[in-house]
Amino acid sequence: MKTTGMADFLESVSIKDKGILTLAKSFVNPPRIEKKEVENLNPDELLENAEDTLNRVETKTKPLEEKINELDAKNSRLTNAIKVAQNLIKFNFEFGDLADSKYVSIVSGKISLDSYEQFKLGMKNLPEEILVEYDDSTDKEFKILVIITLKANEDKISSLLRKLEFERFDLSGISGKPEEVIKKSESRIEEIEKEKESISMELAVISDEWLKELLVLKEQLEIAKQRSEIFSSFGETEKTVMFEGWVTVKNLEKTLDIIESTTMGYSIVDVSDPDVEKDKIPVQLDNPRFAKPYEMFVNMYSPPDYREVDPTILMAIIFPFFFGYCLTDAGYGVIDAIIGLVLFYGLGRNSKLMANVGLIFVACGVWAFILGMATNGFIGDLFPRWIIGVSYIPTTIQSINAFVFPQNILALALIVGVIHINMGLFIGAYNNITRGEVREALGTQIVWFILEIGVVIAAVAYLTTGITAAEIFGGPVIILSLLMLMYLNGPYGVMDVTGFLGTILSYARLLALCLSTGGIAMTVNILAGLADSLIPYIGFILAPIVFVGGHIANCAFQSLGAFINSLRLHYVEYFSQFYIGGSHKFRAFRTKRKHTEIGGK
Repeated sequence: MKTTGMADFLESVSIKDKGILTLAKSFVNPPRIEKKEVENLNPDELLENAEDTLNRVETKTKPLEEKINELDAKNSRLTNAIKVAQNLIKFNFEFGDLADSKYVSIVSGKISLDSYEQFKLGMKNLPEEILVEYDDSTDKEFKILVIITLKANEDKISSLLRKLEFERFDLSGISGKPEEVIKKSESRIEEIEKEKESISMELAVISDEWLKELLVLKEQLEIAKQRSEIFSSFGETEKTVMFEGWVTVKNLEKTLDIIESTTMGYSIVDVSDPDVEKDKIPVQLDNPRFAKPYEMFVNMYSPPDYREVDPTILMAIIFPFFFGYCLTDAGYGVIDAIIGLVLFYGLGRNSKLMANVGLIFVACGVWAFILGMATNGFIGDLFPRWIIGVSYIPTTIQSINAFVFPQNILALALIVGVIHINMGLFIGAYNNITRGEVREALGTQIVWFILEIGVVIAAVAYLTTGITAAEIFGGPVIILSLLMLMYLNGPYGVMDVTGFLGTILSYARLLALCLSTGGIAMTVNILAGLADSLIPYIGFILAPIVFVGGHIANCAFQSLGAFINSLRLHYVEYFSQFYIGGSHKFRAFRTKRKHTEIGGK
C-alpha cells in the first residue's frame, strides 16, 4: 500500500507534455514500456529491499510534501480571508474591531432572505441593546449581517441563528480593512503559487529518478503477495502439502512434468475428468489466432457452458461481414481499417485489449471496403460521380447497387438473416441432443427447420405449378410444424411463430444502416457543392469544411452504429437460438509482468 501510494504521488507530480500533438503521438506511437530485469528474491529479501527503497524516496519527498501541505493550508486561510473581505467590503470595518472583547460579542455572516425575515421576527423577543448592521450580498438571495451585542446576550443570539440558514464568517487571523485584506491576500497567494511551482519542479526531478523504480517494486510486491495468498488454499500437515486445481488438457503433460521435476519424484498426482453435473467447471476458450480477438465479445456476453459449442470462430467470420454490410462504404472502410492499424501498432504495443480492437477494426474496414465497392459506395457518390464522372464504380455489381436496387439489398439481408439464424438453430440442436435433451431440441430448434422446409416447398410449388400444389405439398409440412409447437411448447406455442418472424425481420436493420450511410454521405457531398457554388466570397472556404467535417461525423456515427448493431444481431438474434453460457473463465495462477522480467525472459 505504501509503495502504491508513493508511486501514485510521484506519477501525479511528474512532468507531462500537453497539447494535441503530444496526445496524438501518444495514441499513434506510444513509448514501449521497458521491462527491468530483476532477481527472483525471497519474501524477506524483497521486503528488506522495499523498505530501503521507500525510506530513500521518502527522505527526499517528505519535507517537500510537508511544505506543500503547509502552503495549501496558508492558501486556504487567505482564500477564506478574501471571501470574508468581499462580503464585508461595503461595511468598511477594521477587522480588528470585529473581534470579541470582555463585554461585547460581535457576530458576522450571511443569511438567506427568507431566514432574514424570520430573524427580524425573532429579534422582537430579544433585549433592545443589540445592534444589527446589514447590507445586500453580491448574491441577491442573501443578506450580510453584523450583529453587535453584550456578552450576556450572546447565547440568545446564537440560539436564534442556529435555527436559521446562517453562515458565520471566520474572522480569525484577519486584520486591516476589507480592501487591504483582499489586496494583501491575493498578492500572498501569487507568492504561494510560485513557491509551489518551485517545489513541484523538485518533486518532478525526484519522480523522474524514482517512479520507474517504484513501479518495478510495486509489481514485485504484488506478485509476492499473490504467491503468499495462494498457500492459504493448500492442505498441509507437518511434512506434506496437498492442493487441487484445474489444468487445460493441452497443458496437462507439461504440468505433470513440472510437478515431477520440482518434487524430484516425491509426489502423488491424481488426474481425473470433471463431473459435468456436479463440478463448476471453468472454461478456457481455444481458438485460431484470427479468432482470438473476438473471444472478448463472447466473454462480454457470458463464457460458454463447458458442454456447448464455442461460437467464437463463427463470430470472427460473421461479425466483420455484418459491420461491412451496415457501412457499405469503401472510403469509410479504408478509414476504419487505418484506425485499426493505428490502434494495433500504437496503443496495442502496450495493451492486448487495444491490439485486439485494432485487429477487429481492420477486418471490419476490409469488409466495408469490399461491400462498398460492390454496392457503389465510396464516400457516398463522391468517387463515381465527382472523381471518375460516371454514375457507378466499375466494380459495382448492378443487381445490388444500393442507390438503384435497395429492395435487393433488403432481400439479401433477410437471406443472410435466415442463414445466420439457422446456424444458431443447428448449434442449439446439437448442444441439446449431446446433453440428452431431445425434447428441448425438437421444441426449440428442429421444429423451425420443419416449418422452413414447409414454407420453401410451398413457395417452390406455387412458383412452378400454382396455389393448389403449394397447398398439397407445403401445407401438410407447415401444419405438422405448428402441431409440434403446440404439443412441445403448450397451446400458446404457436404464438412463437410471430417471434421467429420478428427475429428474421430484425436483419432488415442491415439495409437501414446501409442506406443511411450512403444517404447521409451523398447529402454531405451535395451540401459541400452548394456551399461552393451558392455562397459568394467564402463558399470555397466553407465547402471543404462542410465536406471534411460532415464525412468525419458520418463515418464516426455510422461506424459506431454498425458496430453496435452487428453485436446486437449476435447477442439478441443469434445467441438466443442456442447459447447457454453462465460459466466462468479459467484463470491460470501465473504472474503478469508489465514492468519486470526475470532472467531476460
